[in-house]
Amino acid sequence: MLSVLIETRNDEEGLARTLASLVGGAVEGVVREVVVCDLGSTDHSHYVAEHAGCAFVGSGGIKAGIEQAKSDWLLLLEPGARLGEGWAEEAMRHTGRLTMAARFSRARESNRPLWARIFGRPRALEQGLVITKRQATVLARNGADAEGIARGLAMKTLNAEIAVAPRR
Repeated sequence: MLSVLIETRNDEEGLARTLASLVGGAVEGVVREVVVCDLGSTDHSHYVAEHAGCAFVGSGGIKAGIEQAKSDWLLLLEPGARLGEGWAEEAMRHTGRLTMAARFSRARESNRPLWARIFGRPRALEQGLVITKRQATVLARNGADAEGIARGLAMKTLNAEIAVAPRR
């Protein structure tokens, strides 16, 4: 089972889209809980989280969310990212046999234009991150946000797609 952590700031619409894509995983019993880690939102992100049945962490960022998580495996997502069909089975297959971090395959509709691929730098968390709670705790101890936790890790790419959140 996975604890899903979403770090957000003023992105209630993106948060709602991401939460909707998790419903299938919750029904299958893969998603144990969803923790929304807020970074000072002034919109209605907390209402979206509460209405969806998520735990809401109003301070402390991703570090506080990791501490609150109940599962040994975490799934970190950006608000606005949408997981495709089969993501739950692929994530469970991965967590059952490996201990290294993993990310999802980028959906075709999420491909960046050529100029952006050449000159831009992708966000480290844009393809999600499946990671052990132990490893995330160590990385967050140094004050890293969700993006910082995902940056620089050796990761396996899972055979399930994610529609990447639009750039903010």
